[in-house]
Amino acid sequence: MKLKLYLLALLFPLISWIATDGPPRVFMIGDSTMANKPLEDNPERGWGQLFPLFLQKGVTVKNYAVNGRSTKSFINEHRWDSVLAQLKPGDWLIIQFGHNDSKKDDPNRYAAPEGDYKTNLLRFVKEARAKGANPILVTPVQRRKFDDKGAFVDQHGDYPRVVKEVAASNKVPLIDLQKSSEALILQHGVQGSEKLFKTTPAGHYKTLPDGVTDNTHFNTYGATLIAGLVAREIRDKHVGLEKYLEQTEFEGKYRFDLPEIYEPHFKRDTISIVAFGAKADGITLNSKSINDAITASNSKGGGVVMVPPGLWITGPIVLKSNVNLYLAPNAILQFTKDFDQYPLVETTYEGLKAMRCQAPVSAVNAENIAVTGSGILDGGGDAWRVVKKDKLTESQWTKLLASGGIEGEDKKTWYPSTKSFKGSHTKLAGVIAPGKTAADYNDIKDFLRPNMVSITSCKYVLLEGVTFQNSPAWCLHPLLTEHITLRNVYAKNPWYAQNGDGIDLESCRYSRIEGCTFDVGDDGICIKSGRDEQGRKRGVATEDVIVNNCVVYHAHGGFVIGSEMSGGARNLFVSNCSFLGTDIGLRFKTTRGRGGIVEKIYVNNISMKDIPAEAILFDMYYMAKDPVPLSGEKREAPKVQLFPVTEATPQFRDFHISNVVCYGAEKAIFIRGLPEMPISDIHLKDITITAKTAGDCIAGNNINLTNVTLVTKDNGKINVQDSKEVKLDISKR
Repeated sequence: MKLKLYLLALLFPLISWIATDGPPRVFMIGDSTMANKPLEDNPERGWGQLFPLFLQKGVTVKNYAVNGRSTKSFINEHRWDSVLAQLKPGDWLIIQFGHNDSKKDDPNRYAAPEGDYKTNLLRFVKEARAKGANPILVTPVQRRKFDDKGAFVDQHGDYPRVVKEVAASNKVPLIDLQKSSEALILQHGVQGSEKLFKTTPAGHYKTLPDGVTDNTHFNTYGATLIAGLVAREIRDKHVGLEKYLEQTEFEGKYRFDLPEIYEPHFKRDTISIVAFGAKADGITLNSKSINDAITASNSKGGGVVMVPPGLWITGPIVLKSNVNLYLAPNAILQFTKDFDQYPLVETTYEGLKAMRCQAPVSAVNAENIAVTGSGILDGGGDAWRVVKKDKLTESQWTKLLASGGIEGEDKKTWYPSTKSFKGSHTKLAGVIAPGKTAADYNDIKDFLRPNMVSITSCKYVLLEGVTFQNSPAWCLHPLLTEHITLRNVYAKNPWYAQNGDGIDLESCRYSRIEGCTFDVGDDGICIKSGRDEQGRKRGVATEDVIVNNCVVYHAHGGFVIGSEMSGGARNLFVSNCSFLGTDIGLRFKTTRGRGGIVEKIYVNNISMKDIPAEAILFDMYYMAKDPVPLSGEKREAPKVQLFPVTEATPQFRDFHISNVVCYGAEKAIFIRGLPEMPISDIHLKDITITAKTAGDCIAGNNINLTNVTLVTKDNGKINVQDSKEVKLDISKR
């Protein structure tokens, strides 16, 4: 046996790794940046602790990294002997030391780069190989340090160089974590990179009552990203372990290919709005009490502002940094229908700079904010919205007219007030014109409905557990915001609510929408990025978004991109969602004049039923009308003309949609590009749709339908016009 292992050791310089039957075991040795940490009341995590997230189930990870150890102390404390005794042929050994080897003032740990450090690394490699294991060397992960000019400062000296030399001379796979972690820190910036590390203000954890400044050790977010860097390099360098990396449900994508989103954490201090004079009597206007509580919490470093059970009438609420507005079970925040409580403010609407009434809930330039709990926020939207008669029963219409307001001359539209009526007949109502002030829009103020939740230019946002309902316009509108999480949120509007979208992510980065339910009057989950020239000048795409495990009931579209997408959209990952009765299932819409590039869109595992229009739609002739024509409404196909390609020409390309089942739709698939800019590189795979008609492909390029089953009255025949490289692998039933 010893002779066999000796021969294996001699062969290792000639081969890269030894395989094993079944999932391997991965051993990890290193210091505190890699080590497992207690989960309870502790923000610190080692990257080795998160590394199993990137491996397939069945792979065993044994993390023997220990806080404060160098190569020298790890050996002298016989920790290496313990690991070595367990190694078997086919095992993997990931080695990362260096942080503590450089401590010259500690003889028990100091190991000079060209002395004990190199000797110890060679020992790990040779002895592991003698046992038939596969070593991987990792350069020390970077600490966070910048000089007074904002330049990054490396603190590892010669240690990374020695790791590289040992790896090269002994043909050991190398993970250059020094280089990749430095790039990660620089990507986040001087201030943003704090969010990677353990640094925590006072009052967040019982174990850290005074807080801590720590630019060496990671939190969960940072450790996950660092582990992802290691996994990515394992894949890219083909070291042998890559075949055991876990792939996501998106074909060809690994966990590290998807965005990671930072979630805010708050001080444990909790104050009640009752302490500031709030009353749950259904009469008292509690705006001042609630906002005073939020301001008080913010001034003390943040915490939780609690809304107890009861019905609380309020006007606009402004969220502030480091504050979590928590709604207890059976708490209802009812926003007043007194329009005077909502002053006109400069904001945006449908992608353009506009004057609108102040949102019931808003935040601007805030960080670490949240609305959580299990209560309800009601925006009082029925007092604001224009209503079309065709969307109500006769008895509902009669009741609405009896409530007041104004019936339009066509007898088909109801307006809440004279100002609302005037605004609806004003071209570009509310769009900010040069030289205009808020006073110039007062005569149409009631028409300038606010979005219910407006979060602008914020970072680290959490909306969790609560219900947002009855919004005046869009329900949830994050704009120019980074790192936003929606979890288990219910967005609810009447199905006739005009512009009653569920959520509109506009020019946002790093967003997660999971476990949410939408039942609304317009688009359910919608991606936007500004409109026309203003959107192109802003030039901020919505990107790095995960949508998972969501349900959409009534909506114009289940998952939607557009039509205001002038800043572009990319790297969107949508999976495990159900659309039940949405007008369209997957809806991608734009029109000439928008510009913007929408690309790298991944959709997988979608279930739909009872779709009145198209199951899957790509349309570059968006007409700003309901997806399903109203009773008696006639629509004509747009006139096809060839226009020059300019910056205002929109582009749809590189979509990957797979594992979709739709039971009942008017049309299965509709693709309509522009003659000057065809929709391109669309990949639909493993899809089954039952519909009346199969659909159309007009002005498409490189359209691929693979293993698609269409159960339609026209025998699954797709009408193809003015398209190139269309491949239809369709089963017809």
